[in-house]
Amino acid sequence: MKDSSAEDFDRIDLKILRTLQSEGRLTNADLAERVNVSAATCHRRTQRLFEEGYITGVRAEIAPAAVGLGALVMVGVVLDRSTPESFAAFEGAVMEMKEVLDCNLVAGDFDYLLKIRVRDMADFNKLHGLKLIALPGVRQTRTFFVMKEVKENARLPF
Repeated sequence: MKDSSAEDFDRIDLKILRTLQSEGRLTNADLAERVNVSAATCHRRTQRLFEEGYITGVRAEIAPAAVGLGALVMVGVVLDRSTPESFAAFEGAVMEMKEVLDCNLVAGDFDYLLKIRVRDMADFNKLHGLKLIALPGVRQTRTFFVMKEVKENARLPF
């Protein structure tokens, strides 16, 4: 994403981003009305925001329990080596795991923090035994079962 400046990122762009972040299914005509510009202007600006990387995608938010993925698990991972090659191997393998929603390289007690969705504890136990501990370079994992999701997928504060 390029740095925003006064001439290429203004209050209308900001209104478009805020509106789409809260209601991504709006038609271009509805979005234009909400931000008080013509449909053509809105379409042009929205396309530019996509092209410049300010908007990276639009998707539906699915209720996890409704599709049988009611358990949320956070897993801290420590690798046996801290080298670019070991990080790359681990990251490449994690990218192939559909159960892993987020993977973040972190500072602190772990190298990575994974956010995982599964059906239940038994499903996680199977995933852990077959895939997680077999990931490249994994020395240790620490698992946290989420008891209550207090704030999930919050909107960006801008």
